[in-house]
Amino acid sequence: MSTAPIVTAVQFEGLIGKAVVCDVRWYLDGSSGHEAYLRGHIPGAVFVDLDSDLAAIPEPGDGRHPLPSPEAFAEALGRLGIGPDNTVIAYDDSGGLSAGRFVWMLRVLGQPAALLDGGLAAWTGDLQSEQVLPDRVQCPVRPWPEASFAEADDLSGAEVLLDARSTERYRGDSEPMDSRPGHVPGALNAPFPQNMSDGHFRSGDDLAARYGALGVADATDVVVYCGSGVSACHDLLAMEHAGLGRGRLYVGSWSQWSATDRPAATGSEPG
Repeated sequence: MSTAPIVTAVQFEGLIGKAVVCDVRWYLDGSSGHEAYLRGHIPGAVFVDLDSDLAAIPEPGDGRHPLPSPEAFAEALGRLGIGPDNTVIAYDDSGGLSAGRFVWMLRVLGQPAALLDGGLAAWTGDLQSEQVLPDRVQCPVRPWPEASFAEADDLSGAEVLLDARSTERYRGDSEPMDSRPGHVPGALNAPFPQNMSDGHFRSGDDLAARYGALGVADATDVVVYCGSGVSACHDLLAMEHAGLGRGRLYVGSWSQWSATDRPAATGSEPG
């Protein structure tokens, strides 16, 4: 298959039986993604738990969704029946908010993975309620590539720094999750829902224009963060979809930054 980060419903039909399909539903309000999966999922889809499969248990100062160790991620993939040569198609029901994290993690390791454009709603066939329990496979330990990630101390050197959270959280009007309101000084606001139109990703040209207006000509010069390193992956995949290349993820994101004495900016300007 193409290694493009987004696949349409039509393309997905041609991959059934050839790719591992993963349901990565997860909700900010604490609702159970697994319970939603059991109420109905794409037939054959394996449930992937964002908190336990795609993140480590946070230690003080880590942020809410630190990367799992390479060893832990390899173990999770093996348990999910995903070997290093498998193609993965992931979906959720929130526009790719959570499934994008999984796709990004696989892609930076060089594994073909893509989001199903439109998510669960793009599937028009019957749903399955039984849990899919795949056979365990061997998956090698692959180190996280340093070039794909940024740390807090790297942000001041980023040519473009993007904040994928809502405008209200960026400005500091509200902060429902983390210890302080505001944003990292110098960051521009790029709310991830604006990558979408009518539940689907905007065209590559539209997205290139959107990010071009934010100063992005080459995503390799871009660092993206959000609340905890999840929805930022949506912006990163959207830039790839637009042909702008691959940016870097600040995994700790605002949940890490705001828990320190580092400066915070508020209002609509980068600061």
